[in-house]
Amino acid sequence: MDLYEKAIRSAQDNSFVHIEALAYEMAAKFYLARGFPQIAQLYLQGARSCYLRWGADGKVRQLDAVHPHLRTEAASALPTGTIAASVEHLDLASVIKVSQAFAGERIMEKLLESLMRTAMEQAGAQRGLLVVLRGAEQRITAEATISADLVTIHMRDVSVDVALLPVSLLRAVLRTCECIILDDAVGQSPFAADPYVQQRSARSILCLPLLNQAKIVGALYLENNLVSGVFSPARTAVLKVLASQAAISLDNAYLYQELEEREARIRRLVDSNVIGIVIWDLDGRLLEANDAFLRMVQYDREELNAGLRWFDMTPPEWQEVHARSEIEELVATGTMQAREKEYFRKDGTRVPVLIGAAAFEGRPDQGVAYILDLTNLKRAEEAARESERRYRQVQAELAHANRVATIGQITGSIAHEVNQPITAAVIGAQAASRWLEHDPPDLEEVRRALARVVRNGTRAGDVVGRIRDLIKKVPPRRDLLEVNGLVREVVELTGSEANKNGVFVEMLLADDLPTIRGDGVQLQQVALNLIINAIEAMSAANGGPRRLLIRTEKTEANHVLVVVQDSGPGLASTTVERLFESFYTTKTVGLGMGLSICRSIIEAHGGQLWASANQPRGAVFRFTLPPAD
Repeated sequence: MDLYEKAIRSAQDNSFVHIEALAYEMAAKFYLARGFPQIAQLYLQGARSCYLRWGADGKVRQLDAVHPHLRTEAASALPTGTIAASVEHLDLASVIKVSQAFAGERIMEKLLESLMRTAMEQAGAQRGLLVVLRGAEQRITAEATISADLVTIHMRDVSVDVALLPVSLLRAVLRTCECIILDDAVGQSPFAADPYVQQRSARSILCLPLLNQAKIVGALYLENNLVSGVFSPARTAVLKVLASQAAISLDNAYLYQELEEREARIRRLVDSNVIGIVIWDLDGRLLEANDAFLRMVQYDREELNAGLRWFDMTPPEWQEVHARSEIEELVATGTMQAREKEYFRKDGTRVPVLIGAAAFEGRPDQGVAYILDLTNLKRAEEAARESERRYRQVQAELAHANRVATIGQITGSIAHEVNQPITAAVIGAQAASRWLEHDPPDLEEVRRALARVVRNGTRAGDVVGRIRDLIKKVPPRRDLLEVNGLVREVVELTGSEANKNGVFVEMLLADDLPTIRGDGVQLQQVALNLIINAIEAMSAANGGPRRLLIRTEKTEANHVLVVVQDSGPGLASTTVERLFESFYTTKTVGLGMGLSICRSIIEAHGGQLWASANQPRGAVFRFTLPPAD
């Protein structure tokens, strides 16, 4: 467009009317091709005027034939150089200058100020408002007033209100997209009843729609309450042209402002360096990266600009995944779902990362990737695993210590249990020897005596074997077990301890129990702890029967329930809640870990262990175990 303007000005300066006419006509065609008929009309009128002055009557007739409205507007022409001139005789240089100022302005405040100042000066208004549509809401964004020939512009951002302008008139303009001119607003219908018109006794009012490609952008409201009929159609010719250009410029300015705000938000994200952000292309080049990513891989910006590539940082085992899976996903869908992988740092070490990517719209060969450094997370996970391992190790050590301590408490019972079968075996062997000395020897009695020796020797070996399993660190097992058998063995092992303390032991074992799966040694440790605790509790009690009941039954959920019930001093309500806490004990000696370890063992087997008071006295410990799959 600059070429046409220079041609027009050069022709005006040198009085080349024919060149000036040709330049006007070319400019008109330029604006018609780009969808600005009102601006093109101004240039056509200028071209017709120049052809008339040049004497090219044939060219004038040709223009009138193609554009009949030019002849009508020329007939009512007024002198040029005034705001009251018709469209044909407008100051085209001024219109072009203001139009260019609108088109080139990208800063919203400057655009609004230029628009309002031009409108006030061209129209001769006292006050003006710019109304902009934001979705369904109408907002006043600028207000202009004139005093002593000085135009003052104020930026606003308020909703349309009846105290600021005639709302009924504004709605009519926005609905019809037509300009409304009122020579005497208070005396004209249908807007004479508008509250604003009545209150201000408004006279001359002009409201222009701002249209961009048939889309309503807003409206320009102007008023003059001193004189009637200020805004005549001829006087508003320039304003109509400028309103069209203003609508385009406002749309562009809002788009530019939105783009700047969006870019600022993205820039804040990139510069925040919370995560690594990389611009890439599909051949592996890194086009741009923020400082967070460069620190992550220990490269500097010079090395990035020198041509850093994904493949330079990708370990061999990830090369095929990158080439096949990631790129195929990006090409097919435009995005790559977040996944974990590793990159080489500059020093050769590896950094674990979480990466996701997306291709740019319209540029599928380029995109952006977001990379999160997982180094600290991996360290925390490793520390958590190590802590868990150490916890399990300490728990196993404590369980072992508890087993040894428990076995130590029943050493006397163990000696008694072992001595009984050994003594019986010795007696049996002596009896067999005597029967052999008879004449003749009584071989049947010898056979029976030797059988008793074998049976008692086996029994002594079983007792020693159970004790050895309890003491040594046997790894957890998942064997099929029969609970009643485990209970009988533990009761037999603790029988001497019960007899020594005057405790009567009774067993009520159900016959229809399901088998369970677990570690027999650990479960025997639980039963052993509960029985020894019950015997000790009753041995400290003065008076009353000392009765220990051990029973098993099947629950409604088909679980095995084991109950250890004593007649000791019982449990306080506050004590019950803390019995299973680590290092809490009601004994004068002890680690306070027995019941805590017991609960851990039962829970590891999928069951539950709890305690309650017995009636009328004593305590009850119960635990459940699920059936084998």
